[in-house]
Amino acid sequence: QVQVAESGGGLVQAGGSLRLSCTASGDTFSTYGMGWFRQAPGKEREFVADYSWGGGKTYYADSVKGRFTVSTTNPRITVHLQMNSLKPEDTAVYYCAARRIERLVGSPPMYDYEYWGQGTQVIVSS
Repeated sequence: QVQVAESGGGLVQAGGSLRLSCTASGDTFSTYGMGWFRQAPGKEREFVADYSWGGGKTYYADSVKGRFTVSTTNPRITVHLQMNSLKPEDTAVYYCAARRIERLVGSPPMYDYEYWGQGTQVIVSS
């Protein structure tokens, strides 16, 4: 089992920045990567970014490319999401998730992620 927990959400003005962090515990060596997702009110949960432990590959949703950066300071334990140039449409609950499936090509689908955090709220005011 793997447990994940997010931190770092909050309220920020448009154009500002926030850094989210996710920490995993338990059987973290069984994981191949961790990802970030978000869910805005009335919308479906959507992929934001992923970090693969093998080789440090990253994937981003088109809507955040060039503004968000996913990174790690402690592989298999911690993943961060640096969010710059935030827009009101980035307002959502952000979730971190861990996967035990390795994807060698392409962005991992949502069903690869087995362990999810409780989410952290990000509000971007205009």
